[in-house]
Amino acid sequence: MMARRARIVKTVDIHEAKTHLSRLIEAAVDGEPFIIAKGGKPLVKVEALETPTPVAPERLGFLASEFEIPDDFDTMGNREVREQFGLDR
Repeated sequence: MMARRARIVKTVDIHEAKTHLSRLIEAAVDGEPFIIAKGGKPLVKVEALETPTPVAPERLGFLASEFEIPDDFDTMGNREVREQFGLDR
């Protein structure tokens, strides 16, 4: 059975964590977790989440074969609308 190597995790004081939080988070995302301590007592461990990359659904054209759009779609009903508003007098 192979022995696992203990990984040394960086410990930072809470004040340092506040001051350098962005940099520490970037390091955690890059695989370097860290522990935040207060008065030398470890409080929390921060490490990147392992989440799958979201896949965007393929929606464009998903109903392409279900119906047809008439060539005069943009002007359909113009005459009737103009008549209803009294614009063709």
